[in-house]
Amino acid sequence: LTSKIDQDSSKSAQLKEEVRVLESELAALTKEQAVMDKIRMETHEDYAVAKKDLDLGLSGLRKALRLLRDYYGGGAAALLQDDKFGSFMQQPAMPEKHSKAAGAGDSILGILEVVESDFATNLAKEESEEEDAQTSYDKMTQENKIAKTTKEQDVKYKVQESKSLDTFIAETSGDRDTTNTELAAVDEYYSKIKERCIA
Repeated sequence: LTSKIDQDSSKSAQLKEEVRVLESELAALTKEQAVMDKIRMETHEDYAVAKKDLDLGLSGLRKALRLLRDYYGGGAAALLQDDKFGSFMQQPAMPEKHSKAAGAGDSILGILEVVESDFATNLAKEESEEEDAQTSYDKMTQENKIAKTTKEQDVKYKVQESKSLDTFIAETSGDRDTTNTELAAVDEYYSKIKERCIA
């Protein structure tokens, strides 16, 4: 009986230690998730700012390119007014020495097209990195949720088992004490009888 109580006491102590370890792991997991949430929020905010800037820059570049293409690409007709308005407002004749610098225009358009391409590439890169970061975050969050649930269930069952063992130990210790008291009474009675028989 004593060995059973010692064995159960040892197992109960071991379960309590395992619960303590699991609770510290749960606390660490919760802290890690909070750090991940904060980092993810910060990277998403950085992405939102960068995306807004790149979209704005790309939009402005495309407008500039459209204007310059219209100007250098024969878009002069677009600048002329319709006939009704044109008859009312007479434009002065264009100076004869004025000519569009097509070569310079082409090089400006070329530079702006390269810049537009760079902006579009950077925007695609930012979007790809954001998508990858979100996917990674979602995966880690899901793994943490599973680990947390598993550890919480382990804690629950180990605490329950430990309490059950403690109850059993208390009851068994009471039984042992009662048995020892009865044994002591029997031993005392036996020694008295033994003295009477021998004397």
